[in-house]
Amino acid sequence: MGRIVLLPIRVWLIALLVLIGTLSAPGFGVGAPGPERSYRIALIGDPHLPGTYLASKEALIRTVGGWEGIDRVIVLGDICDRAGTAAEYAFAKAFFAPLLQPLRFVVGNHDYFYEDEPNFRGRLVEAPPEVRRMKLARFAETFGLKRLYFEERLGDYLLVYLSADELHGSLLAQFSKEQMDWFENVLARNRTVPTLVFAHAPLAGTLHAYHEHANAPSFVAQPAESLRELILANPQIVLWAAGHMHVPATNESYAAPVNQYEGRVMTIHNSNLGRKRSWTNVLDLYPGRVVVRTYDHGLKGWRPDLERTIPAPP
Repeated sequence: MGRIVLLPIRVWLIALLVLIGTLSAPGFGVGAPGPERSYRIALIGDPHLPGTYLASKEALIRTVGGWEGIDRVIVLGDICDRAGTAAEYAFAKAFFAPLLQPLRFVVGNHDYFYEDEPNFRGRLVEAPPEVRRMKLARFAETFGLKRLYFEERLGDYLLVYLSADELHGSLLAQFSKEQMDWFENVLARNRTVPTLVFAHAPLAGTLHAYHEHANAPSFVAQPAESLRELILANPQIVLWAAGHMHVPATNESYAAPVNQYEGRVMTIHNSNLGRKRSWTNVLDLYPGRVVVRTYDHGLKGWRPDLERTIPAPP
């Protein structure tokens, strides 16, 4: 007789849930569009192109590109693997070209923050303001952006895209004063509109202390205190989606109560693509609520155990 392998109960449970999630929605697998289905957003965290595990990244793009009913694909920064070189941007442009859904991009630190060449130890070197400015312009040109931070309406919701763009200083994910002033103005003009924010770095304090970088100054959105004041003054902000920390779905911080910032804004952490197994979060925007679902590219199915529903102002 063959050897019987007993798997942990949790593994069997996840496999069963994936099977249920896959079978429950023909075609897309995340819930067949019904009369109240509104808009759907797929989130891609930290592609780091070309980088490692390129075949897995290409497979992910084919999967997401095959989903029906996607109204936006939002790429949450660190599109480039290292330093935002011309070659990395050329590769990234070609990499995303097969996607026919509307694409949106925000800037991460690896897209602009560093010199092209590392130091003699092979470590990345912070770039001076003029180099950062040039690479931000390269980002905008590559992806056809008029500006690096912008807003748009999608159904009942306001989508706000924020990019790391500070030209001075050493914090990796900082917004410039000009961008912060713009963000404050946008929020003031849309106080009654449920708002979703997409940025490279998460909000402070929305991860467990599982790593030395978790919640550290360079690994959260900055300026942290100014952002806190804005968020507390604008209860219409429902959700903040981010990458930067490469949080896998196997981590206890991926979908947990700690993700809720100041008791009011849910931070949605997203895995990076430079790994054998990746996950894609999809947001379903309904009147009065946002449903977050996670697709497991390793198991090739949806994870009902990671599904979250976030209330939104009507």
